Amino acid sequence: MARDILPPVHPGEILREIYLEPLGLSAGALAKKLGVPRTRIERVVAEKTAITPDTALRLSKFFNTTPELWMNMQTGYDLKMEAKAKKAELARIEQLEVA
Repeated sequence: MARDILPPVHPGEILREIYLEPLGLSAGALAKKLGVPRTRIERVVAEKTAITPDTALRLSKFFNTTPELWMNMQTGYDLKMEAKAKKAELARIEQLEVA
């Protein structure tokens, strides 16, 4: 399937590569501006934790995006990772045949 060609991209990678690095902004500095613990942003950027709705709201306000952008990235990543982990199990499920 075409959707399996590209590996899943964690939203932390997007945050790091497209937002923080070009702005010369550290995870700690961003956390301070967002009013969240430094470790929250550090763990997102390190791709160790997910974007939460609270974080999505704060990122969208700061970067003038939408919370849906951040949540959709997280949902897409989660779905790809889960599909990969459950590939064999999902393959055993028969599709409903509609006449």
